[in-house]
Amino acid sequence: MTLPSMVPRPVTFCAGSGVFALRPDTPLRYDPDSDAARRAAGRLHDELLRRAGVRLPQPVAAGPAGSRPAIRLVAAAEGEGASHPEGYRLTVAPDGVLIEARELAGFLHGGQTLLQLVPETPDAAGPAWSIPGARVADWPRFRWRGLMLDACRHFMPVASVLKFLDAMALHKLNVFHWHLTEDQGWRVEIARHPKLTAVSAWRRETVVGHAGQSAAYDNRPHGGFYTREDLRAVVAYAAERGIRVMPEIEMPGHARAALAAYPELSCTGGPHEVATTFGIVQDVFCAGNDATLRFLKEVMEEVLDIFPGAYVHVGGDECPKDRWKACPKCQARIRAEGLKDEHELQSWFIRQMDAFLQERGRRLVGWDEILEGGLAAGAVVMSWRGEEGGIAAVQAGHDVIMAPNQKVYFDYYQAAERDREPLAIGGCLPLDQVYGYEPIPAALRPDQASRVLGAQGQLWSEYLGNWPYVEYMAFPRAIALAEVLWSPAAGKNYTDFRRRLSPHLRRLDRLGINYRQPEALV
Repeated sequence: MTLPSMVPRPVTFCAGSGVFALRPDTPLRYDPDSDAARRAAGRLHDELLRRAGVRLPQPVAAGPAGSRPAIRLVAAAEGEGASHPEGYRLTVAPDGVLIEARELAGFLHGGQTLLQLVPETPDAAGPAWSIPGARVADWPRFRWRGLMLDACRHFMPVASVLKFLDAMALHKLNVFHWHLTEDQGWRVEIARHPKLTAVSAWRRETVVGHAGQSAAYDNRPHGGFYTREDLRAVVAYAAERGIRVMPEIEMPGHARAALAAYPELSCTGGPHEVATTFGIVQDVFCAGNDATLRFLKEVMEEVLDIFPGAYVHVGGDECPKDRWKACPKCQARIRAEGLKDEHELQSWFIRQMDAFLQERGRRLVGWDEILEGGLAAGAVVMSWRGEEGGIAAVQAGHDVIMAPNQKVYFDYYQAAERDREPLAIGGCLPLDQVYGYEPIPAALRPDQASRVLGAQGQLWSEYLGNWPYVEYMAFPRAIALAEVLWSPAAGKNYTDFRRRLSPHLRRLDRLGINYRQPEALV
């Protein structure tokens, strides 16, 4: 059986008999005892209009069966597909459409699958869209299916972020990792520390192209930040689409923007300016200064108030130790805590934040450098320098999110012929390599595999200076990753994926999502 143009590929799909005629007067009904079904019905109503131009009546609570075939969303806690927290069953038949699920995410995913079965245009004979009969039972392979967006190197407006969330929901991706602080800009409004937005959110200029000995600059100020209202709006928008938002507040490195506003939190005392070029910066938060931890905990208090999710990312990557080696306060901290060296000092620093977050019912996530010097208990490792950090963390009993740069860094070039592509940070990651990625490392035993929560794609924005370019780098590679993380590994077939992807790209055209046209299959 040839699967229709559906991505990601569902667990099971069976073609049914006949078609369901979707008309402008088709009732949309939800289980009156399920708030999840009610919310998902509202989303499906809006998405049918936005994506197919089908304007249905407003959803209503299910009552006695009417004479007209309807779309129904019904709670179901058992059975194939529906018993999984994100799973669903979808039945399309001439007498109606039924979406069964246990939780909001399942209803939403079932709605996305239904939308992919709706034809692009109505029937020629009248105002109806003929949806082919089908039976689908579906649930994800991994619970963490993410994309990371760096809004620091280049600021991303709220409208663009919301559009990004819509594109994620379309492909059943469920974690939005929002990189919000960096050397080149601080993007979060913090009421107790207003200079973070007055000073740290702005840089005077930006390097042009790859930095080097003859670096040029654009001589244009760049910046921006998200108000507390902006952040809450994004979190709420994501939640209605089954997406949780994980903020990243970088520490102890990648802190130059914050130090420009509060130089007393550095080892040298400054002065500092918000970085205008990219790469690793030597000035970091002073780990020996008690005021540094007080400051970061105050920042985190406000961040936790805005972001209700269980996971909070603290960075922990690319922290040079030169300033700590020369800093009397940091050296005093090493002696007082009985630490061996600056690597253990970073581990001590991360453990302070881990304890702070655990006391508030949250889990710390960090890049794989948090392994150096000893890993904080309960911390989740995001393995980006290949898979080695993830393997070591799993073997030590920690949960892991796989993010190896060679496989899921979407700021890499998409073809080896770089002169035919827009400027990127480097590397080469074509579409077929993303689709071929396997998130469970071969070195792990079957009983260890459950520690791999999933994986995510990264969009670092050093060279992604406008939104169409962000989308060009994300799609269709993010679509390939979505299928890797959702669909059973046993059925992976790149040729079939490309067959389904081709008509799917027309859906992106309809939604105004920019993307790179894949090369023809040889």
